[in-house]
Amino acid sequence: MTQSHLTTKIGIDAEELAGHRFPYQEDPSLLDDIDLMALTPGEDLNWLEDIHLLGEDDMPAVFDRYSNSFLKIYFPIPQGREDEIARKVLMKHLTSGNSYGIQLKGRHAKFAQPALGPWVEGSETVGADYHPSALEGWERPAGH
Repeated sequence: MTQSHLTTKIGIDAEELAGHRFPYQEDPSLLDDIDLMALTPGEDLNWLEDIHLLGEDDMPAVFDRYSNSFLKIYFPIPQGREDEIARKVLMKHLTSGNSYGIQLKGRHAKFAQPALGPWVEGSETVGADYHPSALEGWERPAGH
């Protein structure tokens, strides 16, 4: 008889949602093209002030609020650049469209918005023609 070992895990990793790691989680040279000022709408970095290097499962990580998941970082982070690196990894993730939350926007956005957020000029608009999804065969109860 095989015994199973149950564990409790609080967070979800971005790579669990995607089924794989992303190259920029392992190779810091892939972040060289990330210009945080250029990616900030209106050149207002205030929203980035809330993005910090965190830890998840004893690994450095950044939180992707669009998918409510942690994006782990698998390379050494130079001292003093922790938050900068976390912000660059997150922005690479968002602007590449790899965030699960960004991927869901096409189906679930309830108002017109850029698919890849305001960071990517010319990003496709989603949500302009929102229709709530419905279960096949389900009808709204009378009086509602």
